[in-house]
Parts: sequence; structure tokens; C-alpha cells
Amino acid sequence: MKDSENISVMMAELGAKAQAAARVLAVAPAEAKRHALEAAADALWAARAEVKAANAKDMEFGRGKGLSDAMMDRLMLDDGRIQGICDSLRAVAGQDDPVGAVLSEWDRPSGLHIRKVRTPLGVIGVIYESRPNVTADAGALCLKSGNAVILRGGSESFHSSGAIHAAMVAGLKAAGLPEDAIQLVPTRDRAAVSEMLGMVGVIDVIVPRGGKGLVGLVQREARVPVFAHLEGIVHIYLDAAADADKALRVVVNAKTRRTGICGSAECLLIHKDILPTIGTDVVRALLDKGVEVRGDAALQQIDGVVAATDADWGTEFLDSIIAARVVGDEDEAITYISDHHSQHTDCIITEDDGAAAEFFARLDSAILMRNASTQFADGGEFGMGAEIGIATGKMHARGPVGAEQLTSFKYLVEGDGTIRP
Repeated sequence: MKDSENISVMMAELGAKAQAAARVLAVAPAEAKRHALEAAADALWAARAEVKAANAKDMEFGRGKGLSDAMMDRLMLDDGRIQGICDSLRAVAGQDDPVGAVLSEWDRPSGLHIRKVRTPLGVIGVIYESRPNVTADAGALCLKSGNAVILRGGSESFHSSGAIHAAMVAGLKAAGLPEDAIQLVPTRDRAAVSEMLGMVGVIDVIVPRGGKGLVGLVQREARVPVFAHLEGIVHIYLDAAADADKALRVVVNAKTRRTGICGSAECLLIHKDILPTIGTDVVRALLDKGVEVRGDAALQQIDGVVAATDADWGTEFLDSIIAARVVGDEDEAITYISDHHSQHTDCIITEDDGAAAEFFARLDSAILMRNASTQFADGGEFGMGAEIGIATGKMHARGPVGAEQLTSFKYLVEGDGTIRP
């Protein structure tokens, strides 16, 4: 049998198992799902030495592939990050179960009583790149929302994802839930991705999490629905009414806390009136932090700023680089952002309520912020426990995709021998 045929058979088997597990999960007690996630957290922490050993193999593989520092940072696991994954599992476990929640209910003059209730999507396929923590986050959120999941991690995180997946399976076993509820594709072969994208009638939705190349591929080739964000081209606009201290703290954190995540600021817009003061101070602070500032002609007057090229505007650097330019007013800033952003996250720094309201009303990003670091663009920080990604589309799920966003709904209609005249 050819390799492609083997993979096709393997994926069909994973799909059949996932569908069987999904039928069980759809009616699984909330307590069983909570127990599975808590047990998975315990198993993961107990196996942290094995997880770090697996991660060391992936780090070596990543270095051999020449991954960027930002990608290597995404890949790396230590005790602190493993503890963070365990905390996320417990946070998701502690949330209210979304399945069966009544969204609304009403009575009709005909005598019908109608309820709109949350219901699982079914089988979810998650395709991701170098972040091994997605194995736990996606598995936890899908389980909490009553969905089975097929996970296809990136080649860079192959060993780490496998070690984390083992802990998730241990949690399922401890709770008496189907082990096939959370499955990990056991191959680096990219043919498995192509198979997943065509599993119509088996996988109900695909969630890609990674760079522009991966997400674009999925959006182009998937024959099943997709929740996706293409890029995190994040802007911060320093308004004329910006507070100096807030501007400094927020911009530096938004760019430098972790440069390789999708909430990292990639472009700074500075109102011309504050360029000599707050604007210059913020740019110098970024330079002092080792950030390469690629500026327009006005900003190149600041020592250390390099000339921006046309390619720098609307670019997701995912590195210690930021594009920066001066704007004449808020209208120019909003117009520029609308032309260059990816509808992910954008921020205004201002003490002017009217300016903030204008910014919020006119921009259509999934997340809009005021006086807060864009690094908060994260499901965990939104109180969702974890996220499966940030969706920038406008259908079904938008923004951080947590357990609630991984459900649909159905109508339950009750009568008493009621007939329609």
C-alpha cells in the first residue's frame, strides 16, 4: 500500500473513532468532563520531566530547521510553562458547562414553548504549528464543549505534543470517557493535513492555528467550515490626548513582552502633536529595549530609527521589530489601520472618551482596546480559561474562541397536542 493510501486509511479510522466519541461526549455529564480535565492537569504535572525531555528533542529539531528566535520561544517548554498549561486545564475545568445551556426561551400564542439551547458542533479538527500548548488548550476546550477533536500538531512540536496528549488521554481514562475523544495525528507527513481538509461529513469544523502560510492554505483548500485568523497585524495609536505614563508602559509591554505571539504590536501610529514629547519618549524606550524601529521620515529624526520600506506597512513581524509613523489626526489613524490591519486587535491610547468611542465605532477588528496592552488578546485573559485561537472572521465565532464558541444551538419546541390551523 502506498504511503498516501496508508495515511488516507489512518485518517478515516481517526475520523470514525472521533465520531463515535462525539456521540458519547454530547451527553456526557458535566462532572465527568471536569474530572477528566483536572486529572489531565495532574497527569501532565506528574510527567513534566518526560514532557521537557520530549521538548528538548523538538528544540533540537527546530534549531536544525533554522527556526527564528520567536518561533523557538513559542516551542520551548519549562516548568513555568508546563505549570501554565496545567493551570489552563484547571481553569477550563472550573467553568460552567456550556452544553445544554438555555440561551433564550419563550411562549407563542399557539401554545408552543420554545427553548434555544447550546449543543456541541460534533468533531473538530485542529491544525497547528509550533506551539505544543495548543495540544492541551484545544483538547480541553473541545472536551468541555462536548466535541471530539482530531489534533494535527506541527512537525516542530511533534514530541512535545505527543507527551502532552498522553496526559490528556490519562485524564479521559480517569473519568471514564472515551479515549478517542482527543486524538493526535501520529505522523509528521503533510498528507494528513490534506486528508483532514477534505473530511466532509466527518469533521464539522477546522481550526488552523499558526502562521499566514498555514492559515491561508487551510482557508483555500478546506472543504469543511473553517474558524481562522490569517495574521495578527496589530496597531497601537497614540492619540493627542494620550497619557505619557500609560503610553510608555502599554506600548513597551505590547511589543516586547513576547514578540512572537499574535497579540504583539506590529505598528505604532503617533499623533503629530505629541511627537516631540510622548511619541519620542516611547520610540526611545522601544529602542532601549532592543526593538528595531522602522519609521517614516518624521521618525527618522530620532537617533536609532531606521527607514521603513513599503513592505513594512501591514506586516506581521513576530519579532523585535515595529513599524512606526506619524499621523495628522485620529481620522488618518483609523483610515490607515483600516487599510493595513488584519481585523485581529487594535488599540488606542487616549484620555479622550470621544476619541476612544470613535475608534471603537469605526474599526471592525475582532478586539479593540483602550489604554491596555494588546498582549491581553488571549482567551485565558478574557476569562475563558484558554483559547483555541483568535477568529477574525465575522461568521459564528469571532475573537478568542473558547468553549462557548465551539458550540452551536438547537431549538427545543414543546406543545400539548398543539396543531397548526
